[in-house]
Amino acid sequence: MEKIRPVVAKEQMLCVESQAPACGLVVFGASGDLTKRKLIPALGNLFKRGLLGNGFFCLGCGRKDLGDEGFRKIAAEAIKDNPMKQKDDFLNSFYYASGDYSDEKFYANLKKRLSELDSKAGRNFGRIFYLSLPPAIYPDVITNLGQAELNKNGDDFIRLVVEKPFGKDLASATELNDCLSKWYGEEQIYRIDHYLGKETVQNILMFRFANSIFEPIWNRNYIDNVQITIAESIGIESRGGYYDKSGALRDMFVNHMLSMVSLVAMEPPASFGAEHIRNEKVQLLQSIRPFSLEPWNEDIVMGQYAEGSIDGKKAIAYRQEADVEKDSKTETYIAARLFVDNWRWQGVPFYLRTGKRLAKRVTEIAVTFKQVPHVMFRTAGIDELPANILVMKIQPKEGISLFFEAKRPGPKLCIGTLEMDFNYAEIFGTDTPDAYERLLLDCMIGDQTLFTRIDDVKLAWGLIDKILKNRQTQGAEPFLYPAGSESFPQADALIQKDGRNWRKISEL
Repeated sequence: MEKIRPVVAKEQMLCVESQAPACGLVVFGASGDLTKRKLIPALGNLFKRGLLGNGFFCLGCGRKDLGDEGFRKIAAEAIKDNPMKQKDDFLNSFYYASGDYSDEKFYANLKKRLSELDSKAGRNFGRIFYLSLPPAIYPDVITNLGQAELNKNGDDFIRLVVEKPFGKDLASATELNDCLSKWYGEEQIYRIDHYLGKETVQNILMFRFANSIFEPIWNRNYIDNVQITIAESIGIESRGGYYDKSGALRDMFVNHMLSMVSLVAMEPPASFGAEHIRNEKVQLLQSIRPFSLEPWNEDIVMGQYAEGSIDGKKAIAYRQEADVEKDSKTETYIAARLFVDNWRWQGVPFYLRTGKRLAKRVTEIAVTFKQVPHVMFRTAGIDELPANILVMKIQPKEGISLFFEAKRPGPKLCIGTLEMDFNYAEIFGTDTPDAYERLLLDCMIGDQTLFTRIDDVKLAWGLIDKILKNRQTQGAEPFLYPAGSESFPQADALIQKDGRNWRKISEL
């Protein structure tokens, strides 16, 4: 298959970016992995781009007694490869407060420390509280923040960022929201799903609604099916204790996958405003047909990785991982078929799959168009032509590909598939920003477009709540698949019974 490399010529770009207002970011769980790997590097890049407001500060909170200098050493290590100017100025904006999250005195001291930082700058700052914590600790921190009146800040804004998972089922999600809404308004709550911050995921909206050539055919009349794949070659690494109580359905499907479905399939919003976009996402989720539970495996197939090999290296089974029950029934793979019961999508299947320890790390959305209604080349022995496919690549390399048929030079009749491939890094000469850069900046400027609203959360949990309960009642065993495999027979059967096949992960 030949590839056509696009060239950006005579670029006409409208670029709008806002600088954050002066604010302070308070990170609970500041000594944890997320802060080191994602939050601090993202803040460093925002600083380098001049997008942090004057006087910005980051106050880390944790149980470890690090002190300001200890936290600045962590920050320095996190940005050691960032060639920013004025690196010392950035690091000097980091502070630290240690204590017990359940101790009221800690929050009194935190309030005092924030007042001192305001006084040092000679002004009050808007504040963002970021919960980079295990979900079980959320209620304690939220309640203590409220009781200490840290949910108020005069005329300046207060926002609360909550990392997923937003509960473990519909009941717990509702309970968490009851705790949140007691102290914060919905406009203050930023439920973060880092997948929504990825450039290609954001580009779905631009691609669909800024180009008149695609939107007219974005419906059941022209589209045969949509496949969404999130494949990971890694296992659960050091997350055994968490993952064994969660599984792929809770960890990936209810958050990332349904969010991508809603962006691909939602109706055009009235504007690029946050509420208009989030309203359409919710309306789309309301249109998803409930999954079939009888017979089991009609719409949902669950798998768990067994021993195998990846890149020539032996990989242990999920049940051999640290902190995993030896007879665990937790799924590490989900394949699902869903339908959207509305005018645009009626009858078009959406095939979703996500799994760990698969052949390759790749995330993509593949839109397969219907085949031509009449093949005019049968006299030359061509009875069927491949369908056109539009692929939005999300990781590891972000971009867009379009597969179509064209004549090859030479014989009078010679048709082949061409791939028009657009890669962000190759075209623009730079890597795409990390998702957390986008999400942190949006939170600072008060844009909730890429954050999840509570009705969205409840609808997503509502779709899989019966699956969770049914699986628990039946004690269903996940199907085993070898680590490093493409798929397994039961997952293949889900799509093959409709006369279709999964795209080969190793070839993506």
